[in-house]
Amino acid sequence: MRFLLTNDDGIYAEGLCALFRELSQDAECLIVAPETEQSAVGHAITLSRPLMVRAVKREGRFYGYAVAGTPADCVKLGIRELAGGPVDLVVSGINRGANVGTNLIYSGTVSAATEGSILGVSALAVSLDSRSSDADFSFAARFARKLASFMILHKFNHEITLNVNIPDLPEDRIAGVAVTRQGSARLVEAFERRTDPRNNTYFWLAGETFVAEGEHAESDATALSRGMVSITPIQYDLTRDDVIDFMKSRVEKLL
Repeated sequence: MRFLLTNDDGIYAEGLCALFRELSQDAECLIVAPETEQSAVGHAITLSRPLMVRAVKREGRFYGYAVAGTPADCVKLGIRELAGGPVDLVVSGINRGANVGTNLIYSGTVSAATEGSILGVSALAVSLDSRSSDADFSFAARFARKLASFMILHKFNHEITLNVNIPDLPEDRIAGVAVTRQGSARLVEAFERRTDPRNNTYFWLAGETFVAEGEHAESDATALSRGMVSITPIQYDLTRDDVIDFMKSRVEKLL
């Protein structure tokens, strides 16, 4: 088996390293990841400049390819040019910080996995609900390995991406695993106004993810708040099927 690993925290991120150590026990793992952090770039791809690629070593051995581009760029290059053969699974992560609710739209981690699905490869995005600089990714990596094996065993449809969020808790305190839906939790933005040494004003985006009181009981954020691993099947088709018939019956009158 051949897995393509990527992320949006950059090729040197510890979450990616933990993922590589675990998944390499079951498959040939190729890392193709951004050279620098690309958090919240969404599904952006690079069109106006060349994508520079360089080989990276870790502990004296080849570790993967660093790409001067976005997570989606990395998956495109990995599958189309660098893998040297078929890819059985794309795994993106392990992200530092949860990806729940509307944050999925912004997430480079989730977009990288979704790009795998677009290119016909089953995909998995994994995030740990911690932003600590010394976060422990070991349980999240072990769980990702189990889920990767599950996806291969059951020949998952490549049009379905699994978005996984793992509580930042000791393994013996994880309350279980929940299959969830994307909720409505969102980032509440705050801009810090600052002035540079030349007296120019600039703004720095900050904020926290806000979960409303009326959040759905089966949502990703709700499961996380209960100490459960959240697994949300998502897709890249954004069509609102429930509105199509309503629209068909009325748009004719617009002409």
